[in-house]
Amino acid sequence: MRMLAALAACVIAAGCGYHTAGHANLLPADLRTIAVPAFVNQTQTYKIEQTLTGAVVQEFATRTNYRITTDPASSDAVLRGTVLSTYTTPLTYDTKTGRAASVLVIVNMSVSLTDRQGRVLYQNPSYTFRELYQVSQELSSFFEEDSPAFQRLSHEFARTLVSNILEAF
Repeated sequence: MRMLAALAACVIAAGCGYHTAGHANLLPADLRTIAVPAFVNQTQTYKIEQTLTGAVVQEFATRTNYRITTDPASSDAVLRGTVLSTYTTPLTYDTKTGRAASVLVIVNMSVSLTDRQGRVLYQNPSYTFRELYQVSQELSSFFEEDSPAFQRLSHEFARTLVSNILEAF
């Protein structure tokens, strides 16, 4: 009798509906093509919209079977994004030189995915992403770290965005 009860508990627990994150796709089944035109840049940060758009296209191409295009007229849905603001602010300072030792990059965005009929499939008007980087204190080996920081931030944004869209989060 105990064996039967244990077996029943295992069967019930196995069918409880839990799944690991990142494997669901809650978009309409008839969706085959997604247009991702270049995001709009409302900031003074040079080419940040290109970096973010490229990362999102790469993430969709890597993780999904959707055909990705830049032409909204030939797609089933359109993903639009706007870079609303970018900030860089020093977090820590070198006590000897008074220069910044670490810097925080913050990017605020708005994104929406709409189908051909204009129905909103996904929308988030206030994405905020942050990336921290260390500033080299050696002048002989100094190089600008903000561009690689924006690259890392873009990849993290793309992973999060695609997951949120697929899982309707």
